[in-house]
Amino acid sequence: MMTRNLFLSRAFAASLALLLCGLLLAEPAVSVRAQSRRLPPTTDTQQQKKNKRPDPSEQKEQEPDPQDVLPEVETVKVSTSLVNVEAVVYHKKSGKIIQGLKKENFAVFEDGVQQPITNFSTPEAPITVSVVLEYSKLGSMFGFYGSGGQEPGRYEVLRPVAAFVSQVVRPPDDYVAVIAYDMRATPITDFTNDPQRLNQVVNLLLRNHPVSNEANLFDALKLTLVGGRAESVILDNPKESMAEYAGMASLQGRRKAVFLVSSGIDTFSRTNYDQARKIAQNAGVPIYIIGTGNLFFKKYGDQMGALDGLGGATTPGRMTMLQAQNALKTFARETGGEYFPITFEGEISSALQSINALMRSQYSLGYNPGERRDGKQHKIVVKVDVDGDGQYDDKEYVVKNRQFYNAPKS
Repeated sequence: MMTRNLFLSRAFAASLALLLCGLLLAEPAVSVRAQSRRLPPTTDTQQQKKNKRPDPSEQKEQEPDPQDVLPEVETVKVSTSLVNVEAVVYHKKSGKIIQGLKKENFAVFEDGVQQPITNFSTPEAPITVSVVLEYSKLGSMFGFYGSGGQEPGRYEVLRPVAAFVSQVVRPPDDYVAVIAYDMRATPITDFTNDPQRLNQVVNLLLRNHPVSNEANLFDALKLTLVGGRAESVILDNPKESMAEYAGMASLQGRRKAVFLVSSGIDTFSRTNYDQARKIAQNAGVPIYIIGTGNLFFKKYGDQMGALDGLGGATTPGRMTMLQAQNALKTFARETGGEYFPITFEGEISSALQSINALMRSQYSLGYNPGERRDGKQHKIVVKVDVDGDGQYDDKEYVVKNRQFYNAPKS
């Protein structure tokens, strides 16, 4: 087994490459993708996007859908003009989340101009969550050496995912999709409210091992939020290798969020950081993040080179690690979510309790920006008048919400 003196060598890139080789020996690589095939997207007279629910009128002659298909009353719709804002209100000093507010308690401003709130719903609605996790050899290396080689490295990522789907998700009302990414984003399951299927997801990821050093976070976020073409859902045992997916941004009528477990490092995405940031800003979906790789960085960060090694971001230096943490903070802050950098296993429970409380306390606000097509970024501010006295309570309460809206360009 590798010893610590590897990290004391002059060239950290070379030592990290050796660590990766050690990880290969410690954990034989078996691809998740090699375990099963995938079904094509749902088709009738024309191809539909995979996670868009079928039209009830087209299913009158069919048997009832299995449990993991959204009911008819929750049909996915696409809105092109509404700006959705998920907002959580909490007391600045105590941190207590405020519930029981009404539409009249809120005001939404775009670039300093108040906008009429056309859509409003309270936190009682169930949630729809996309779980996105880094399943790469790079992430496993962080976990393995962060734990001192005491456990498989992928456990650092899988432990919070397993706890989330078993402790936070509330079937049958909540729906969850799971996407694992390395070089590419791979949907493990489409939206489901079936606990057994979620257990299958966790077991599949536990039985297998990451096979790629790449960790293309930005591409994974793009697929999750706005959709696109990707590998078919693994648990569907598909015949076709690829399918089209609708993104979380197109879901209407349900409270939604992204739960991301990641080191934040992006090695080679086609989507760059600025593009991913704009996609996240525009989606109207809060991103709640468990940051990984922190114990590794605390142990070995001061022995790492400032810059990446010969393998680029797959052999990261201190700057890449710090930039990754900053990227995760930015995604969370600008979408109205929250970032929890986890160092020790005992911190997971508290982080998930906070995420659960925040997700289930979101007020959904919506306003119409009109026909503006200037291609510019617009600042969104939500103010709250908790006691209804006509004065905004900025000094006493905090509103957590998305911060920007990027108008389309004609």
